[in-house]
Amino acid sequence: MKIEYDAVHDLLNIEFLANVPIDDSLEVDGVVIDYAKDKRIVAIEVLDASKRTTRKPSDLIDLAIVKSSRSDAVQEKGETYGSKKK
Repeated sequence: MKIEYDAVHDLLNIEFLANVPIDDSLEVDGVVIDYAKDKRIVAIEVLDASKRTTRKPSDLIDLAIVKSSRSDAVQEKGETYGSKKK
């Protein structure tokens, strides 16, 4: 999962599935949900994020990450975020 905030456009993007094409999008009250062809959620975008969350959405960086211990949890192959290329 990758979380990005674009201060220029005031967009908060939460990406769940990297490198998965978006087939359809649904906007509800300034929140856009992007779906893959198989209806999995690829990403969620919050429009006008500073008005809908906190004045500085970048303050949301302090997150708790909890990994599932479920054996049926979906894992995508090849998903890597923040990897440094040499």
